[in-house]
Amino acid sequence: MSNKTDVMKFEEFIKIAGESFPEALTSAAEERFRAMGPLYEEWNAKINVISRKDMDMLYLHHVLHSLAIAEFLKRRFPAIYLRMCGSPGGEAHDESGRMKILDLGTGGGFPGIPLAVLFPNCDFTLCDSIGKKIKVVAGISEALALENVRPVNARAETLKGTFDFVVSRAVTSLDNFLPWVKGKYGKGILYLKGGDVMEEISDACRKFRMQPSSFTVYGIRDWLQDPYFDGKVVIFIKGRSFSENNL
Repeated sequence: MSNKTDVMKFEEFIKIAGESFPEALTSAAEERFRAMGPLYEEWNAKINVISRKDMDMLYLHHVLHSLAIAEFLKRRFPAIYLRMCGSPGGEAHDESGRMKILDLGTGGGFPGIPLAVLFPNCDFTLCDSIGKKIKVVAGISEALALENVRPVNARAETLKGTFDFVVSRAVTSLDNFLPWVKGKYGKGILYLKGGDVMEEISDACRKFRMQPSSFTVYGIRDWLQDPYFDGKVVIFIKGRSFSENNL
């Protein structure tokens, strides 16, 4: 790709991000997002974590798709969003003062790396069972100087610790995914998915005796009008320690 094409695509991305997240898009975040494109091109040439024909759509298909989680939180739970931005007006927090987020099945770092850039006041654990993918995550995180990212090469069931939120992007169906994260989150799950999600939610409710009211579905086309996002949603699954009364 030419430098001109890179700049045009980045500038379009940063305009959307700046309009959507003015509270979070600092100059440091903008520079990290700018560096992300060349870094992924460099790493992807060595270890393929993104379809090579999709690399020229990195900022739309991967970075903005990841940030749809932030847009959902801002619209639906603004106090949590403000806390993630580091605002003192956000939700009351635990002793550490930093929200802990697990990206399970992160692959090449999505949605975890874009969210970690946007929310440096949160601690992210990016986990994948495939070592070469975590090598890419570690390399890009180091190059971006993301001190709030911890790459982990492990299977979900062996991962220790608990988190405020679990995020993930279309790793598997919900009925497969939910047992992997049982007991690992307090506030909830934020899952990027497409397809017949209502059927998946119904299956999960039956299989795990969950209430439909625990699920919220947000269509990404409400934010991003590109046809790529047709049918793509953020599924929020409320955790036991989540209470809207705290917002």
